[in-house]
Amino acid sequence: MNNVKTHSNISKVHETSSPHWNTARRSRTSQLSVTVNGDNSLTDQYGRDFIHFCTTSYLGLDYAPEIQQGAIKAIQEQATLRVACSRNRCRLALLDNYQNALSDHFNAHALVTLSCSSASAAMLPLLASGIFNDGIKPLMVFDRFAHYSMNHLKALCAEETSVMTIGHNDVTALEDICKTNQHVIYVADSFYSMGDISPITEIVSLQSKYGLGLFYDDSHAMSISGTCGTGYARSYFTELPENTFIVASLAKAFGASGGVILYGDKKITPVIEQYGGPVNWSQSLIAAGIGAGMASLAIQHSPLLPRLQKKLSDNIHHFDQLRGTRGDSSPSPVRLIRCLSAEECIWLSTKLAEEGFLTSPVFFPVVPKSSPAIRITLRADMKKEQISVFLTKLNSLMTEREVLNEKPVNF
Repeated sequence: MNNVKTHSNISKVHETSSPHWNTARRSRTSQLSVTVNGDNSLTDQYGRDFIHFCTTSYLGLDYAPEIQQGAIKAIQEQATLRVACSRNRCRLALLDNYQNALSDHFNAHALVTLSCSSASAAMLPLLASGIFNDGIKPLMVFDRFAHYSMNHLKALCAEETSVMTIGHNDVTALEDICKTNQHVIYVADSFYSMGDISPITEIVSLQSKYGLGLFYDDSHAMSISGTCGTGYARSYFTELPENTFIVASLAKAFGASGGVILYGDKKITPVIEQYGGPVNWSQSLIAAGIGAGMASLAIQHSPLLPRLQKKLSDNIHHFDQLRGTRGDSSPSPVRLIRCLSAEECIWLSTKLAEEGFLTSPVFFPVVPKSSPAIRITLRADMKKEQISVFLTKLNSLMTEREVLNEKPVNF
């Protein structure tokens, strides 16, 4: 049953991808050191000014004065950044207050972590061990495109139980697995970092039919979707089932710092805190991150949030209209411009940078070897004129690219 190697094959990944990363660095599309000179406006170490088109602050809250003041106020009131020891030993009472506020917000039990990656690193091995299921170990089924922060834990999960990988959003394959295995946990993203969306309606149907366990990363949907910004995955449940877990970043559209684990059974909290890897041995989120989060929670429950969500939706629709995308716009703020090779996507991103637009060239291992692309992300605080100018430049470069495809691209 276990079709996953018990090692991560990092050396092979390095061998395959390092030439492209080196090219990206030489062409000044990675390893940039920037200063902020305005909302969504950056200047790098080479003196280039950019509009940021690869941001994950989809609502623009990274520049919200309320959140900045919340961070400052928390530091001033606590008179320290943190209690300097493992959070399992001792932590600021402010963190417990924050977790209680998040629990109320999500109508689920919430545990704050240093990042979404550490949330997954804490939870996935515990789930694989069967510790939450009377010692009965599940079959862990990963979507092929599950984020790297989850995928790289397959080898560790495989030390505990059987692990499988299925095709992207392959509901049929998942149901076939459920038919022949009593305990299955499906691991996936809700909004994928490369733009796709999970068919959660169908997945939840399988849960009702077979008792399927779910582990969703909701990072790219948090705050931009759901009532009061509770996200995409959480919106599918009135009460979070005991076999359903959601992790998310609080540093993307939420506009603060850290990550969060959401779950339905309060009894497992001590287990996570004592055996959840980085939740146990790491220090707590600092006071500034907690204060910023509390300020963001106030925004999530204010009239500002739906206005920002509407602005983001309008910008997504505007982008898709100008691109000539057929059908309804996906609610995901992520768009990919497919390229023929890694070299080509680096070239295109480099040219866009020269025009004042910071984008992200993505290639293996970020995406499959066959799918290099330019990754573009949209924000609520982008002006439509900026999007229009960006697409004019992009279309011009893509026309030029059609000629360059006939010969090698050199740097």
